[in-house]
Amino acid sequence: PEETVTSSFASFIHAVQPHHLSNLVLHRSKRMILDSIGVGLVGSTTHVFDIALRYCRLYSSGAISSVYGKPGVKLSPTLAAFTNGVATHSMDFDDTWHPATHPSGAVLPALLAASQMLPPGTKPNGMDFLLAFNVGLEVQGRLMHFSTEAHNIPKRFHPPSVVGTMGSAAATAKLLSLNVTQCSHALGIAASLAGAPMANAATQAKPLHIGNATRLGFEAALLAARGMEANPLILDDISGCSGFSAFYGVYQPKPLSPPSDHHEFLLEKQDIAFKRFPAHLGMHWVVDAALSVRNLFINYAGSFSPSLIRTILLKIPVSKYINRPFPSSEHQARHSFQFNACSALLDGEVGLSSFTESSIHRPELRELLDKVVVEHPEDNVANFDKMYGEVALLLHSGDVLTGKCDTFYGHWRKPLSKESLLKKFRSNASHVLPEDKIETIITMVDNLENLSDSSQL
Repeated sequence: PEETVTSSFASFIHAVQPHHLSNLVLHRSKRMILDSIGVGLVGSTTHVFDIALRYCRLYSSGAISSVYGKPGVKLSPTLAAFTNGVATHSMDFDDTWHPATHPSGAVLPALLAASQMLPPGTKPNGMDFLLAFNVGLEVQGRLMHFSTEAHNIPKRFHPPSVVGTMGSAAATAKLLSLNVTQCSHALGIAASLAGAPMANAATQAKPLHIGNATRLGFEAALLAARGMEANPLILDDISGCSGFSAFYGVYQPKPLSPPSDHHEFLLEKQDIAFKRFPAHLGMHWVVDAALSVRNLFINYAGSFSPSLIRTILLKIPVSKYINRPFPSSEHQARHSFQFNACSALLDGEVGLSSFTESSIHRPELRELLDKVVVEHPEDNVANFDKMYGEVALLLHSGDVLTGKCDTFYGHWRKPLSKESLLKKFRSNASHVLPEDKIETIITMVDNLENLSDSSQL
């Protein structure tokens, strides 16, 4: 039969082998896995995680898969994937790619749960695990390149709820060794389980988007493995009948070439952004700009004195759901240009404690928020590869101090060092694990390709 876009993806998922992964891809994906585990561990301390866990514990049958931060708790594999996905995004601390999505959180929890699900003697090894993880990333990245709409900060739906579900299905299908037809059906089933509106950003419901993506993609692969069928043209652009194109107004799908020794994974071309503090990625530009101008202000005045400031001018891209002048909850604060800029100005840093109830409602922070004015320069587009953040302090003296950031530390153009990534992981993991367990995980992930049984992870 003639090859279609969908069949080319299914063939790739089935045929790709460990030797197709370059050393650079292995290096970058292991950094992602380590960071995602750390983010999930600290995320297991949050209120929204507790809600999800209490819900999942209503269903106790088949409880064989582990839960982040809860060594005595097991859930069924799909619910463990869901709960760990919620943990990963509970603080908006997880990695981000371009075009915009959170790739690891939608894939890793499914693979961890599936590894524990498989019976002894059939457990995937570490290299199998890395391959499946990279299949999930590759599918997400390729799908996002099907539409120019995906390149900008989203307006209608949260991307990981769409491409993440497809990536989870592809990764799980690979880990479970589904055949080509089953891989195709897994993608088709996943497309019917995908999607979440952006209106739930900055609420407790947003972490469910990642939890559902990893869980529902996992379930799609399990259904396909048991004979469930779906449209074999789900990724193709069929006139008059939308498949995956239903999510995009502009949709131009392209076949995925068969794997070869010359295949270049997208992760090789495009590195990942790792967040230094738990907030929407866009916040990292304004925080670095605010820290820069804060240093100028201290050199100017001798200390940070808010009374000298008449106006705080933010020059940011247009993006309604992260333009929040006076956030009242931690989730709103994580999605507020104004809050993050003012927190950085006031404290000289932004971290976990910045989003506590007491920090959010400080009178001195409200005093700064009252001084904020927002502008949207035409050249500052809502695109994680092109945007910038600028913070200007207009002083009562008439002087103006300005800080600008077009590439924050942690962006794919300015990646975190190994030392910074390990520092973040150790800090996150220390909220729930002792030091010896933390170091064991670091060593295990660093040598993942040599692990005989990936369920040990």
